[in-house]
Amino acid sequence: MVLSLLAVMAVGGLAGCGGKPRDPSSLTLPRNHLLGVDRGAQGGDDQLRGGVNAYLWRGAIDTLSFMPMASADAQGGVILTDWYQPPGTQDERFKIAAYVLDRRLRSDAIRLSVFRQTRINGGEWQDTPAAPNTAADITARILERARQLRAENGGGK
Repeated sequence: MVLSLLAVMAVGGLAGCGGKPRDPSSLTLPRNHLLGVDRGAQGGDDQLRGGVNAYLWRGAIDTLSFMPMASADAQGGVILTDWYQPPGTQDERFKIAAYVLDRRLRSDAIRLSVFRQTRINGGEWQDTPAAPNTAADITARILERARQLRAENGGGK
């Protein structure tokens, strides 16, 4: 009964997706909002509009740039990477969720969750814990980059 109801709702929802085709010339080109906001800390301004520290945000983006980004929300201070498989490894991959939690450049203003999976017998992926120091090491690199950015911007207080 529940499955039937869900199927009817899904079909009804998809029915509204049709319509006349769009004129491609009326569509706007995509913009990279991340770079525009992320580089907005000028003249010692260390806060983004959303209330997170701009140096921590940019430090996290710079530090995690080797991984593919799934999403990045500068106003909310959330960065989610996609799965990254280090070169030379076939049976291990990582994903990171970074959260900028404060307006101040402090070590407790950023939290990282590192997810690791290993492949079982060349088949399916299985969640396995990352090394205990992995999140702390990446956090230290983010903080180091954020302090460097602040110093380069004349904000070294």
